[in-house]
Amino acid sequence: MVEFTFLALLLMVPVVYFIVTVGQLQGGSFAVVGAADQAAKVFVAQPDAGKAQAAAEQAALIALADHGHGAERAAVDISCDRSDCLSAGAAVTATVRLTVPLPMVPYGDTLNLDAGHLTASATQIVGRFR
Repeated sequence: MVEFTFLALLLMVPVVYFIVTVGQLQGGSFAVVGAADQAAKVFVAQPDAGKAQAAAEQAALIALADHGHGAERAAVDISCDRSDCLSAGAAVTATVRLTVPLPMVPYGDTLNLDAGHLTASATQIVGRFR
């Protein structure tokens, strides 16, 4: 009985921690895909480029916050295939990068212990009629 309890505890704790870590990574991947998609959609819907950049970053950070990820671990980049990003037919690409920390690690921010670095991109075409 003692051996069973000891071995079960010794083997089950790492398995449970692995499952929690994989769940954090999966949740982070859902977050970056949704954030990139929303950022690209919001960018092409704005009337000018200055407002579009700010609105896209805000939309991405809200989407990440909905999944429980803070803005301090995320970066949003917007790129265009033309010099005028909001001209009709321009392709706007939003790229969101997120660092997912290891769960339940004390002093994880100080030690820079990360479970993974996730990146997602989404492209939207600026419509002809807006």
